Amino acid sequence: MSIKKSILIRVRLVFLFVCLFACAIVYKIVHIQFLDGDKWKSISKERRIFYKPVHATRGNILSDNESILATSLPFYRVAFDPTVTKAEVFNSGIDSLAMLLSKFYGDKSEDYYRRKIKNARHSGRRYIRLNSRQINYQDKKLMSRWPIFREGKNRGGVIFEKVEKRFKPFGILAERTIGFINEDKNGAGLEYSYNGHLSGTDGEALFERIAGGSKPIYDGTEVNPQHGYDIKTTLDINLQDVAENALYKALEKTDAEYGTVILMEVKTGEIKAMANLGKTKGGYIEDYNYAVGNQGRTEPGSTFKLASMMALFEHAPEVKLTDTIDTGDGRYRIKNTIMTDAKINGYGKLTVQQVFEKSSNIGVAKLMEQYFGNEQQAYVDYLNKFGLNSTLGFQMDGEARPYMKDPQDKNWYGTTLTSMSIGYEMKLSPLQTLAFYNAVANNGVKIQPIIVKEIRKVDEVVQSFQTRVLVEKICSDETLKKLKTMLEGVVEHGTAKNILSADYKIAGKTGTARKVKNGRYVREYSTSFAGYFPADNPKYSCIVIIDSPRGVNVYGGDVAAPVFKELADKAYARDLAMHKPMHARVVPDKESLPVVQAGSFDDLKMIYNSIGISTHTGNVEEDWVKVEPKRRSLEFKSNPVLQNKVPDVIGMTLRDALYILGNQHLNVKVEGAGKHVKSQSLEPGTDINEDKTITIILS
Repeated sequence: MSIKKSILIRVRLVFLFVCLFACAIVYKIVHIQFLDGDKWKSISKERRIFYKPVHATRGNILSDNESILATSLPFYRVAFDPTVTKAEVFNSGIDSLAMLLSKFYGDKSEDYYRRKIKNARHSGRRYIRLNSRQINYQDKKLMSRWPIFREGKNRGGVIFEKVEKRFKPFGILAERTIGFINEDKNGAGLEYSYNGHLSGTDGEALFERIAGGSKPIYDGTEVNPQHGYDIKTTLDINLQDVAENALYKALEKTDAEYGTVILMEVKTGEIKAMANLGKTKGGYIEDYNYAVGNQGRTEPGSTFKLASMMALFEHAPEVKLTDTIDTGDGRYRIKNTIMTDAKINGYGKLTVQQVFEKSSNIGVAKLMEQYFGNEQQAYVDYLNKFGLNSTLGFQMDGEARPYMKDPQDKNWYGTTLTSMSIGYEMKLSPLQTLAFYNAVANNGVKIQPIIVKEIRKVDEVVQSFQTRVLVEKICSDETLKKLKTMLEGVVEHGTAKNILSADYKIAGKTGTARKVKNGRYVREYSTSFAGYFPADNPKYSCIVIIDSPRGVNVYGGDVAAPVFKELADKAYARDLAMHKPMHARVVPDKESLPVVQAGSFDDLKMIYNSIGISTHTGNVEEDWVKVEPKRRSLEFKSNPVLQNKVPDVIGMTLRDALYILGNQHLNVKVEGAGKHVKSQSLEPGTDINEDKTITIILS
């Protein structure tokens, strides 16, 4: 066979193979397209259609009088499906729509929006986000009336994607206590600790994957979300404000590193204020919860002497306050260390009460050596009996665990007993120290502090919290009597006499503990004052910690005690229960009706009808109304919310007011406390300028 013939045969075979392969491809295409077409279309649709969660509205965090501390306000992103609109509607409205979008957002030209929408329609894209900027509810209502958009989501293609933002009406007040939670479910404070209640249960809806994203399909199978519960706290907004301001001034004055203040009701354990401020380059902010967490767990210093004296009186009840002890010249050798007192050349001979009032380290150490030198385990056993070695089971995550040594530990030294007795070689958080002082004020009953009082679903209480007793009787009545006398003496004659009040009695103890850096004690201090007031009938207990103050006077009595006094003065002035009662005859108004002055028309009408109060709606067509009494009924008057005009929110609840004012792009400042708006700083109906601030007063 010739070479030419051989090559020709090979070419023909290759050509035949290529033809057969091409026929096979055509056959497969025809088979997939026509014979198996329905099958593959079904699979494609299944993969394109999916369920997506619909997030629930997060619950509110409320103060003790139900003022809103944190709430969620709705905002929207605007997306568009340009393929669903009929040609005549699209062509007649696209120019006007592009002009309105350009004017509203103010970032791109009219031609940009026209090209973007037309290109998407031409290429068959079923989802485009028109702008990343979020809009409020009033803007949403406005856009819903624009050309094309007015046809709705099914025929007009407009998609308003709801986004909720967390808003705190009182700004940074109690910011760390309220806390936060991020997208990764990490956070702090009440937002994090009660996230399971606040977040609610997400629903789900059917979405379709399309070029550029996904769009919802409303086919009736969607599951509505169950909105989060509200959390009612024990915090008092006014006392919280006083605590933060007093603490801030003290920190600035002393250039300290951080500070914390806790104010608690003696009988109930309810925390009325919890302030935490840490130093930053820009000043002091709530950067960490020093009152509860590990960073605030420190050696308490002289405030711990109360526990040592309690152990002493329980162990040796024969010890009297008038018994004397020689503290010498202010220097006392214990093993291989020297203990000193604050006064140069020492205090000399002191009574037991004076040892406590003047906070003599040597006096306390000598008493501990005398009565516990051979029974060191007994001393620690008393501390454990007082509950000082256990956590409080506080309602917020992150409570520090107390650190308390035991004679069986390897690091228990010959000086540990005397060091512990004056507040060293152990660690407590401020809240744990306060709970101990509160037990003395509460006649020996140690209770668990609480900061959350109720969990609510609207107005229905789902769960309520009462403080529980941690130690039924922390010590004997005889011991309590001695301790209270000493605590009052500290303010009357001792290290805190600078906060003596002519109006009410204060009982407490100062503390000044040296800090440890690189394993050595340095000339930096953690200063404190813990106590309660009024001393003869305690209503509140309080602790103040100011860490690393700078200046000449850096002792607890000079730095921390004045903060306690300022807060105590304000609390006493506003709490009439601590004053002598004034009797007055109050005549009830039997003709009064339960009237909310303003709010949502639908909500108010439903409420009044459900409780049987007659209402007159007239020709009300607005979403928001005013309510006026009319004989034995109520009359609704329109209260329109106009674009770029200051709305009238007087008489509304705080949440309604925040919702409306936020939608009008106003910066809102809230003052006072209460459920309703008493007055507003901007006149209703006036024009809204850029970055305008409105102040609303609550009653």
